Amino acid sequence: MIKQEQIQKSQLVLVVDDFEINRDILGMMLEDDYKVAYATNGKEALDFMFEHAYDLSIVLLDLIMPVMNGFEVLEAVRKNEQLKTIPIIVLTAEKSAELKALQLGASDFITKPFDVHEIILARVSRVIELSEGRQLISSAETDFLTGLYTRNFFFEYANRLFTYHPETHRDAVVINVEQFHTINALNGRDFGDRVLRRIGDSIMSCLQHVEGIAARNEADRFDIYCAAQEDYARMLACLQSKVNELSPSVSIHLRMGVMPWHEGLEPIVMFDRASAACNMARGNFQSPLMIFNDNMLKRELLNQRLLNDLQAARTERQFRVFYQPKYDIQCTPPRLASAEALIRWWHPELGIISPGDFVPLLEGNGLIGMVDAFVWQEAARQVVEWRETYGIDLPVSVNLSRTDVFDPTLVERLVNLIEDNQIDYKSIKLEVTESAYTDNAKQVLDVIARLRDAGFQIEMDDFGSGYSSLNMLSDMPIDVLKMDMKFVRNIEHNATDRRLVALILDIARYLEVKVIAEGVETEGQLDLLREGGCDLVQGFYFSRPLPPEEFEELIKSELATERN
Repeated sequence: MIKQEQIQKSQLVLVVDDFEINRDILGMMLEDDYKVAYATNGKEALDFMFEHAYDLSIVLLDLIMPVMNGFEVLEAVRKNEQLKTIPIIVLTAEKSAELKALQLGASDFITKPFDVHEIILARVSRVIELSEGRQLISSAETDFLTGLYTRNFFFEYANRLFTYHPETHRDAVVINVEQFHTINALNGRDFGDRVLRRIGDSIMSCLQHVEGIAARNEADRFDIYCAAQEDYARMLACLQSKVNELSPSVSIHLRMGVMPWHEGLEPIVMFDRASAACNMARGNFQSPLMIFNDNMLKRELLNQRLLNDLQAARTERQFRVFYQPKYDIQCTPPRLASAEALIRWWHPELGIISPGDFVPLLEGNGLIGMVDAFVWQEAARQVVEWRETYGIDLPVSVNLSRTDVFDPTLVERLVNLIEDNQIDYKSIKLEVTESAYTDNAKQVLDVIARLRDAGFQIEMDDFGSGYSSLNMLSDMPIDVLKMDMKFVRNIEHNATDRRLVALILDIARYLEVKVIAEGVETEGQLDLLREGGCDLVQGFYFSRPLPPEEFEELIKSELATERN
């Protein structure tokens, strides 16, 4: 029979002994400082431990008892994840039993007959303090959702393995979930947490067969530091199969980057490279596994060089803005209607740097907003110059990155841009990529709505690239859909693409917004788009992106046509 004293203390102690006199002696010693509960055998003790697993601070356990002895209790506790964090002090008169008890997980022992009560109190207090300290460390050590290590503890352990066992070849592995934010947005955060837990459980299962440690680094990124493997495709396939079991109706794709062991290379550097490899696998559903190699190293070194040279690029005006014309094709002949501002980088040593090389780099490092602001200023200045030189108001579209959209000063900055240059709000059109609408959709929609209320026109860029749903689209405050160029590329020869283009044009008519098609290169593409009701096009059929001085030749030609 378990009896618990009704004393309001903060820590609960369980005394387990089949002799009442022993229970009473220990109770008198402890009851002034602790809540005390009693059990007469091991079975009662285990039942109580399960019931109070999260409240129990320590167990004082006799070894020789009927029904279930103390050794059997220690064995049961050692095998149970829930109970094994509870410290146990064994009570014994047998010196020979102490070693076995400690080997089974006992924290300390108290010899019978009992010592001076101050010594027993000191032992109990010390063991509780040590246990609570370990639990506090453990709570910071492991991720609450997956049970894997947290980032800081993971790298601490990885560095120790690297330092003390340099002879072991260990690889760095990084795993990410494709478009995890979209999975959360469409299926709810609870489902997203289930995905993360399943990945964590699967990695733990994997590590039973592969020597290593693992962490949930951040959000949907997982890191594994393990003995070098020959077949990471098999590991990825195993993890993917476990995730696929979660829901047949939700498509979840994992990608993996691996940095193989390299003599002397520290874990933090290895994981930077594994992460770079994982990022290069983004969107590649056919080859979701990337192994870091020499070409990636060159790419990494180039990226670092570009980041180092970014400040000089700004101060030395190495960035230039080009303009690609957009033509209204619902009139004959097509008429120059507007332009898109596109950034270029003239590096004094590396030459022309492709936007495809530096724009994603700056986006990934949170630096794209600085370049965007430069483009906005240049575009506004160019609109003013064309108005003063040629007497025309030619609108220019500029890009808003995800970083820009989440800037709390964005609306104020853009309004000031318009007022400082004394131009119309419709002279600067704002392009937002379709994917940006799924990152904290409510906040994005609120910001876009405020920009429209101020007078700006909003163009959804890359429409059809696969992020938004139709029910979201009906809520998006936009004026123009800009059709992703992949739909235009094959419309002359692919009936499916023609039907998709027709569907997008129908959606636009339903929403009462205009459509811009980009990437138009042939007359056949132009004719099909015109017949389908597309409003504006841009692409090499009319012109590549041009520096301002060459773009002005198009303006002059347009004005000459109008005069004739």
